[in-house]
Amino acid sequence: MPERKAKKEFCLHDGPPYANGDAHVGHALNKILKDIHNRFEMLRGRKVHYVPGWDCHGLPIELKALGELQAKDMTPLQIRQKAREFAEEAIARQRAAFQRWGVMADWENCYYTFNGQYEAAQLRVFEDIHILLILSVCRTALAEAELEYNSEHVSKAVYATFPLTTPPSKLAAGLGMSSLSVLVWTTQPWTIPANQAICFILDLFNIFTEIFDSRPPDTLSFSLGSDLEGGVCQHPTISGKEVPLLPANHVTMAKGTGLVHTAPAHGMEDYSVATHFQLPVECMVDEEGKFTELAGVDLQEQSVFEEGTSTVISMLRAAGALVKEEECVHSYPYDWRSKKPVIIRASKQWFINTASLKDKAKEVLQKVRVMPESARASLLAMLDRRTYWCISRQRSWGVPIPVFYHKQTGEPLINKHTVAHIAKVFAEKGSDSWWEEPIETLLPPDVLKKVSSQESLTDYERGEDVLDIWFDSGTSWAAVLQEAEPRADVYVEGKDQIGGWFQSSLLTSVAVRNKAPYKALVVHGFALSEKGEKMSKSLGNVVDPDVVINGGTDKAASPAYGADVLRWWVAESNVFSEVQIGPKALNSARENINKLRNTLKFLLGNLQGFDPRTQAVDPKEMHYIDQYLLHLLREYSIKVTDAYNEFDCGRVIRLLQAFITRDLSNFYFSIIKDRLYCDAENSVGRRSCQTALEEILDGVTRSIAPILPHLAEEVYQHAPGHDEGETLFRSGWVKSSSVWRKPGLEEAVEGACAIRDSFLSSIPGRNAVEYDLTIAIEPGLLFELMESLQEEPTSTCSQLTELMMASRTTLTSTLPRDLPSDAITNSGSFLINLEGEDSTYAIAAVPISLSRCPRCRRYTSDTPECLCPRCQTVPGHSQ
Repeated sequence: MPERKAKKEFCLHDGPPYANGDAHVGHALNKILKDIHNRFEMLRGRKVHYVPGWDCHGLPIELKALGELQAKDMTPLQIRQKAREFAEEAIARQRAAFQRWGVMADWENCYYTFNGQYEAAQLRVFEDIHILLILSVCRTALAEAELEYNSEHVSKAVYATFPLTTPPSKLAAGLGMSSLSVLVWTTQPWTIPANQAICFILDLFNIFTEIFDSRPPDTLSFSLGSDLEGGVCQHPTISGKEVPLLPANHVTMAKGTGLVHTAPAHGMEDYSVATHFQLPVECMVDEEGKFTELAGVDLQEQSVFEEGTSTVISMLRAAGALVKEEECVHSYPYDWRSKKPVIIRASKQWFINTASLKDKAKEVLQKVRVMPESARASLLAMLDRRTYWCISRQRSWGVPIPVFYHKQTGEPLINKHTVAHIAKVFAEKGSDSWWEEPIETLLPPDVLKKVSSQESLTDYERGEDVLDIWFDSGTSWAAVLQEAEPRADVYVEGKDQIGGWFQSSLLTSVAVRNKAPYKALVVHGFALSEKGEKMSKSLGNVVDPDVVINGGTDKAASPAYGADVLRWWVAESNVFSEVQIGPKALNSARENINKLRNTLKFLLGNLQGFDPRTQAVDPKEMHYIDQYLLHLLREYSIKVTDAYNEFDCGRVIRLLQAFITRDLSNFYFSIIKDRLYCDAENSVGRRSCQTALEEILDGVTRSIAPILPHLAEEVYQHAPGHDEGETLFRSGWVKSSSVWRKPGLEEAVEGACAIRDSFLSSIPGRNAVEYDLTIAIEPGLLFELMESLQEEPTSTCSQLTELMMASRTTLTSTLPRDLPSDAITNSGSFLINLEGEDSTYAIAAVPISLSRCPRCRRYTSDTPECLCPRCQTVPGHSQ
């Protein structure tokens, strides 16, 4: 088949799923939604770029890959090999599932974030962004986007005293013989060994306690914060250590005592205070959440969330500093994957200065189309809340940050030349070369020469940090999109990516080139159980897409629905909100597909032997009802196209169901069966009907093709009018010719339908074909419209009679005065939109006096033994 003329290209950039498990129903929702739109664009004649990708690095993959193995006993390269193998196995399983779902993609050229070429592109973005090295900062081991806050976290909270060793000058005169302690409250008692200060706010009252003769504190006193300036306290668990009382704006009286225990190594606000007052930042906790030797022998190797907390509380009790211990329910950051609380600790990290990017990011985001529009506010709010982006991680499985450190001074060696050179090495040899190659290979010649002239290369060591996986995936626009225009038409992901991939991609793109990497964003909801619950193995409500397609072990309980049902479920759902799935939804989808199949079978069956290229009837010669259905088809196709453009597949399904149920099955098919089955094979009336049916079949097939590609292609291969070997997806979108927009056509058919409704409502439960119908309309526009459907006064085979579904119809200006006693009469009016004229009509239905034709079974024959006049003209049936 000759190639289509070059047309506008379309790029949907695939957000990479995480390569750490099997494909789940959330993947199905996302991938099928993308595929539906890609197929729609392809049918419209656009060249579609869709390259699937996978996010392959990160801690979850590393941990799963290692399993029971001890990472401390393995080299980085051994860990990386295990992680790569695990990711590759997960990718293979996920790719097979996506293909089974009917996802159309460039499967031979997928992108993987562990691929050397991808890693090189990532480093080139790193090279262009202003990166900051902050020697010590408080952070978790996870990115901000990987945190979720558990409002029901339970901590052991304590009230503890810090004795004043140097009273504040404003309080010293009134102390007398009593000693004084400040009272603090904390939900993280394990951080008390790292305390460096007690903070207060100047214009708030604070609580302190009076201590007499070393007895437990029994008196609470209050003081303005400004009265506490200059005070110094004794650390309750570290002998000889004193900590100052310092003012700070983050202190409130909403909880606690108004005096805040401050551990700069374990809180961002505490860290800010330490930076301002030049306090030491001592981290006594390692990456595994255990106290180090800096915490002392009593705490070393203890987990801070478990026995470490209990030990600290015991130390406070032994020192007489513990006033009260209680359980406290409060919000605390959790790892969104493991669902476990995280530890905030100080460490050396690399940052992107997002503060300098946010204004520009918000500016370019205003030019991006967001669907639904309500998601824009969330995107902007998330940008506002992002105060920093720590892009370094202390793991082995990831893209190494290309920096060398001087062993003695800790001074980093990194610049655009070194990063560009390392990017070239990664492109050729992959990022394992960071550990495999000598430093001489990893540094460019000019830098080598400069370093060698001043000191030895042995004075430098490679950095051990890797890049945050959100930086990995957030730079995919640079690695995957076309170099000529590295900007996608659309990104389509779940709402969890508002603070994830959508944001990281935006920030990296704005940092490098001052524009968004996407022209539009589509934000869909999550897949939930049939009851609207989050899916969980413990609840037993997980829906496995593989079981949906192939069936479970118990086929009665878990039947095989096939890929079409899964795709229909995605399309039918309102993807802009949460989407529910379960037996009810799947059974409904299967029933609806069966109804559609029956409609398509009817259309195909009645087009056997018809070739639209040689036998189609000219539109001007077609019956009005046939033209009218093609007019409805045109309206349907326009609305469906608009819905696809808006990613509103649910509206596509609703339009489809209304068209095939109301317009076709309940209306058109019931009217045309007599003409299809009983008119002469080559008669104008039958060919007119087949011409309409072929257009309808073609339009419906193309309109469902993005959703049900396999069914649509199967229908197309059996449909008349195209050469063998042609494929639906290279043959164009639904035709919507305005030739069917004929003045008076709608009014003629719809006016006749209004009269028919009056007729049928007059004979409930009876067969319309058993009646002789008289329609009386005063001379005027409505009468003229009905005359266009029936030229002679009385007819058994006019278009008006066909629409009425009666055996004979008479069109007149007034009803006869001498109607028989068994006549049924009715009346009504019809508003004609052409002139805004409201016309009245009356009908009289009389049981037919003619006999039933033995061939067509209409009451149009003179005697029971004879064929009716119409059937006598059909070849092979004359008498």
